Amino acid sequence: MTPIPLVLAGARGHGRRHLDNIRRLQRHGAVRLAGVCDLAPLGAAELDGFDDVAQSADLAGLLDATGAGIAVVCTPIDTHTALALTAARRGTHLLLEKPPAPSWAEFRRMADGVAAAGTACQIGFQSLGSHALPAIARLVADGTIGDVTGIGAAGAWARDEAYFRRSPWAGKRRLDDGTDVVDGVLTNPLAHAAATALALAGSPHADDVTRIELELARANDIEADDTSCARVTTARGIPVTVAVTLCAEQPGEPYVVVHGSRGRITFWYKQDRVLVQRAGHGPVETVHGRTDLLENLVAHLRHGTALLVPPERTGAFMRLVDAVRTAPEPRRLAEGTWYADDGRRVVKGVDRLVRASADTLALFSELDRTAPPRPGRENSP
Repeated sequence: MTPIPLVLAGARGHGRRHLDNIRRLQRHGAVRLAGVCDLAPLGAAELDGFDDVAQSADLAGLLDATGAGIAVVCTPIDTHTALALTAARRGTHLLLEKPPAPSWAEFRRMADGVAAAGTACQIGFQSLGSHALPAIARLVADGTIGDVTGIGAAGAWARDEAYFRRSPWAGKRRLDDGTDVVDGVLTNPLAHAAATALALAGSPHADDVTRIELELARANDIEADDTSCARVTTARGIPVTVAVTLCAEQPGEPYVVVHGSRGRITFWYKQDRVLVQRAGHGPVETVHGRTDLLENLVAHLRHGTALLVPPERTGAFMRLVDAVRTAPEPRRLAEGTWYADDGRRVVKGVDRLVRASADTLALFSELDRTAPPRPGRENSP
């Protein structure tokens, strides 16, 4: 089949991963990079493997000039809605990076506008393309670990202070003009932990959320949170906790635990690795494949294959984003609770707290009254 012409908006930073993936799919004949929309044009080395690529900082003009069938949008969070609607109005289908929007209102404006235009939209939660998710769902349906009692997610990463200076919006809750950004650990760098946990709970939609409890904190000199936890109560009665930090003592792979009455399933979502542990049986570990979300979008356009991550499947996550957005400012951790190490800030004991939250489905404050973060505001959607 003829490759689908594609425009990439935002080709640097995380956008480089999209550029590499587009290069791979172009070799397979699935797509053709027709244009790059960025504030500064890419050089010849960055466009190695591509020919006749138009470049412009004007997405609308670039889409009109190239006739692109797909736009991959990997730009600052506060620009997502406007650029997605710009593409949709021209009949261009979308792969929109996560988080899809900085607020519930902007998310609804984007999703409703895309739906009205009749264009397809895939949200870039790559972990939701993992074949481990349906495999875990089958294990749960078969009663392998008994009744599900809760889902816990844990993410302990390290980011140096330069990470929070990577762009004008990095580490911000909102820009100087009041525009929402919400670039905190729960909503951006470790957003996959929350989205994957909600998916495994069978509660990815907005109506699946009945209550959100938050504890937001920051060790770094930023506005947003870098060490936080959340507990989402779902309409199914299954609690979902997410405990995450960018100030880990020993950074590791993030994971989600499905707790059952007779065992547990641990999913390291970046590795597509699953561990099943249950009474009377030895541990069983499996590694699964993954469907690339851009490939899935192409298959949807060509063959009608169902989209893996349409906007509605991120509604519950967006409820969490909006709860973080409207919560009180994250608590600044006192200097005695963290220390500097090689250009980054490390929160003492945070690795243990993150693991314990995922294990017990408790908030930080419920695990240890001396823990750095304090209870935050409770939010109901």
